[in-house]
Amino acid sequence: MKPARLTTHGILFGIGMTYVALLILLPIAVLAIRTAQLAPTDIWQILTASDTLAAFKVSFGQAFLASIFNTVTGVPVAYVLARYRFPGRKFLELWIDLPFALPTAVAGIAICGLYSESGWLGSLLAPLGIKIAYTTKGIFVALVFVGLPFVIRTVQPIVENLDLAEEEAAACLGASRFYTFRRVILPALMPAIVTGFSMAFARGLGEYGSVIFIAGNIPGESEILPLRIVHALESYDYATATILATTMLTISFAILIAINLLQRKHALKH
Repeated sequence: MKPARLTTHGILFGIGMTYVALLILLPIAVLAIRTAQLAPTDIWQILTASDTLAAFKVSFGQAFLASIFNTVTGVPVAYVLARYRFPGRKFLELWIDLPFALPTAVAGIAICGLYSESGWLGSLLAPLGIKIAYTTKGIFVALVFVGLPFVIRTVQPIVENLDLAEEEAAACLGASRFYTFRRVILPALMPAIVTGFSMAFARGLGEYGSVIFIAGNIPGESEILPLRIVHALESYDYATATILATTMLTISFAILIAINLLQRKHALKH
């Protein structure tokens, strides 16, 4: 019997698994091993420090709020772009994709210049007592900027591929446009919406470059977790950096698993 040939599929599978092992699994394994070498009391002391808890609250809280906002605003934008043709549509598409190409540091500097008290928008908001720059509000704005394209670009192709026959049938039966959107279109979009939300949340959770310029970086108030990890590395405090990175990775992984299970459960219902 002739030996089986190594197919192109097998070669590509091997390359893919090598990539995953070297760039994903190996770093995760190193983090887990380094964390396991630390004493439980040291881990607990680092994680329960007031500044650490505040950094967790800021990072996860603002990433979650920004993802909710991006989902609520991104789905209608994706629907309009997919269903309608209007002047300036190509220009709007270009601006939506801008965060993908723009370096995060440049985005942070631009947002800071726009919302600082001497900026175009900041100078208008300052007399009203609204301060965006160097607060958690600035973190929210930065995460909205970098996360919105993930929702729009995930939902838009699904809207374009929806079968119009179901919507036409609902209209023939007397359903309003809002009722049709809520009962016919929205259920079909839910898996894509959940995916867009999770992608925006993951991006916001690990965002660094666009946030540090506008956050103020005040420990206990507006310091994000990635910045706290960087400060620990700069101080050669590798134990703290390792524990924070591992905890952040574990929580993020658990959230993504929960979102994927929710998405699968919704897909089975439909």
